[in-house]
Amino acid sequence: MTHPQLPPADFTSGYVPRVIDDELDELLPQLPAVLLDGPKAVGKTATASQRARTVWRLDRPEEREIAEADSELVLTGDRPVLIDEWQRVPAVWEAVRRAVDASPLGGQYLLTGSAPSGGTHSGAGRISALRLRPLTLPERGVVRPSVSLRTLLAGEVAEVAGASAVRVANYTDLILGSGFPGFQGLAGRALTAQLDGYVDRIVDTDLEEAGLKVRRPTTVRAWLRAYAAATATTSSWETIRNAATGGMHDKPARTTTLPYIDALTRLRILDEVDPWLPGNNRFKRLAQAAKHHLADPALACRLADVSRADLLRGRGGAVAIPRNGTFLGALFESLTALSVRVFAQAADARVAHLRTRDGDHEVDLIVERNDGRVLAIETKLSATVSDRDVRHLRWLRNVIGDQLLDAAVVTTGSHAYRRSDGIAVLPLGVLGP
Repeated sequence: MTHPQLPPADFTSGYVPRVIDDELDELLPQLPAVLLDGPKAVGKTATASQRARTVWRLDRPEEREIAEADSELVLTGDRPVLIDEWQRVPAVWEAVRRAVDASPLGGQYLLTGSAPSGGTHSGAGRISALRLRPLTLPERGVVRPSVSLRTLLAGEVAEVAGASAVRVANYTDLILGSGFPGFQGLAGRALTAQLDGYVDRIVDTDLEEAGLKVRRPTTVRAWLRAYAAATATTSSWETIRNAATGGMHDKPARTTTLPYIDALTRLRILDEVDPWLPGNNRFKRLAQAAKHHLADPALACRLADVSRADLLRGRGGAVAIPRNGTFLGALFESLTALSVRVFAQAADARVAHLRTRDGDHEVDLIVERNDGRVLAIETKLSATVSDRDVRHLRWLRNVIGDQLLDAAVVTTGSHAYRRSDGIAVLPLGVLGP
């Protein structure tokens, strides 16, 4: 059955629904305070505003001044109260914690901004955090999903069906086009200017707001370019440092760079996929390195300075990081990881990756339920899937048996189906929450 493709969502006529909406609507009435955490321009304020009855915006000088004078004043008003950009006045976080201790009723506060730093109490048990990431393909309105990640996680072999008209060239355009809501509909120099401005804001403003004095902006940009080049790899810190400091004899020490890496992570610009470390002894030699991704694959493209033609011809950027396959393949994996993480969060599941220490076996994405059972996903920048492409999924099934709920290869193909060995083949364009 062929599913017609949806027209692009109209981001100029009002709020466009997000996958996280159902999650918020379920949790907010029961939880006293919810933090929407994510990179700038991802739509946190717009999403939270749909549910707020009172809004305090601490990026406005006059409202920030009130909060600095008395942090408890911004807790007043009809509930839910939205406190936007809370991190500009850290005392607000503590005020919300105290208010929740005094009255733990659900639906009181929404906060948007960065996750708390090490110098701020975590808020565990009082302020619940939900991650908001850039738009997935269904949220952009360019596909109509026919296969639900939640169903694949349900514990029964789900039927997979449906078709997608999205091809490699289309996925390339979607990668380059960005998942930030405010960037939708932009192309050419306008899109480039927005992406450049986004990077400028990180380097010139956001890092200092996060408590770091940027003495050498060119150095920070070089590290961002190196992380972009390392997309979908488990490259070591030394490898990334060498890529960022090519030609330098006096290379920075780890203690010099870690504060910047930590800040970029707290700002959600670096969005690594952690290694899967299951709580059993079936695996003896699993690698513990995270897999590198940026918040949005479009940022990686811009930082790497690659064009559509470059990507479709198999070229990478000027900064070279060892990898298997093309840079476009890595970016397609990053786009898939973004989508899977959004859909998995909605299903109350976690996402990791698997790699053995010797590199003999690896699985791009492991989606784990709370009971430890998993869905394994590989990505492939191709329309066809061979036995070789599923060898790691078969190996995993042999090792963990019934702990494996399902296995799938996400492709750029046209139809969803199951192979004779039971492994699902899913075009990214058919996958949804």
